[in-house]
Amino acid sequence: MPLTALERLGLHRPELRAWAMYDWANSPFQSTVVNAVFPLFFSSYAAFGLEPVVATTRYAWGTTIAVVIVAVLSPVLGAVADYRAWKKRLLAVFLALGAGAVLLMAGIERGAWIVALLIFIAANIGDRLAWVFYDSLLPHIASAHEVDRASSAGYAIGYLGGGVLLLINLAWILSPATFGLRDTATATKAAFVSVAAWWLLFSIPLFRRVPEPPAAAPGDVAQRDAVRLAFVHARQTFHELRGYRNAFLMLVAFLLYNDGIQTMIRMAAIYGAEVGINANAQIAAFVIVQFVGVPCSFLFGAAADRIGAKPAIFVAVAVYTVVSIMAYFLRTEWQFFALAFLVGTVQGGSQALSRSLFARMIPKHKSSEYFGFFSVFEKFAGVAGPGLFAASVTIFGSSRAAVLSVILFFIAGALVLTRVDVAEGEAQARRSP
Repeated sequence: MPLTALERLGLHRPELRAWAMYDWANSPFQSTVVNAVFPLFFSSYAAFGLEPVVATTRYAWGTTIAVVIVAVLSPVLGAVADYRAWKKRLLAVFLALGAGAVLLMAGIERGAWIVALLIFIAANIGDRLAWVFYDSLLPHIASAHEVDRASSAGYAIGYLGGGVLLLINLAWILSPATFGLRDTATATKAAFVSVAAWWLLFSIPLFRRVPEPPAAAPGDVAQRDAVRLAFVHARQTFHELRGYRNAFLMLVAFLLYNDGIQTMIRMAAIYGAEVGINANAQIAAFVIVQFVGVPCSFLFGAAADRIGAKPAIFVAVAVYTVVSIMAYFLRTEWQFFALAFLVGTVQGGSQALSRSLFARMIPKHKSSEYFGFFSVFEKFAGVAGPGLFAASVTIFGSSRAAVLSVILFFIAGALVLTRVDVAEGEAQARRSP
């Protein structure tokens, strides 16, 4: 029987559509706050009076602190969610933390860099920890043959939501008077308010339509001392994860090739500026990535059905390798746009299929715990890459050579991915008690 249009998109049931809508709700935090607006707002407004290099250093430390806190908390909180059946409850808690912190950004005063940094750290913690519980719901609402399409649909809808609000926010910031806003700072703060409201409003369908999965332990055990059990089981889960050989290898492969992806994302603006790409062209390129990512994420979900998620990830890694080579020869703005287009074709798909492939190879009743460790690996991706980038610049005296060095992460990740036996991993997950 032929698939319906919604089945092809992975959105054919209410709970799948409601789950995917959270990506629409949350993505403006990444597109508007983290990538496009807050870094400039922090350096030019919140850190007013500080030397630029000092402001950048403190911003980097704030990001690092948030990453470390999330990495420490996510496996333990994942265990709590599994053993108390609290996935949606904890998602709500950290959604409120993240969106509330973004709302507080509207009250940041000029020069109040300490307050700004604390709020930014809180927003990042809320965002990333909420994502752990969001991801962990996927294997409970999608079957093995649906999970690739559903995961890809989430990313595609997220790109669309993030892109739509980003365009609105950039219009406010670039021409505040047109919208009755006093100045750029006022427009920027209005953008923060819009992101918080968007995040809260469009998260409602998930809480209404997606059921809470059952607890991973009997009720009396789960209620007695869930937090103590969480610490014990988080440690046990890490050792157990290594027993799920293919899921563990998938995590290692993801850590490696995602390190290359995150390095390219983080260094793109600096590298582009170095080779003469102006700020407006860079903003336009970022918008290209957002909107190209919408159809291409759906296409990756469809491709995974035909050729498998693992081969589709290989395609994405190969495209990133080509992007690295092309970036070495980057000279003009049109080449920068071409690179943005290529990144947009694979960025959402590679992330979505990595998530869905991992989801298929872990036991469902411990999905939050396992996705807690997935979050750890995801957050530490991008740590080694910038270091290698900096070392390459030092050794070769050129950022062009550093761009080529990122290919090492794609090669290493692809080699580890070849060792992942998806069928065996899925069978082992099904046999889990």
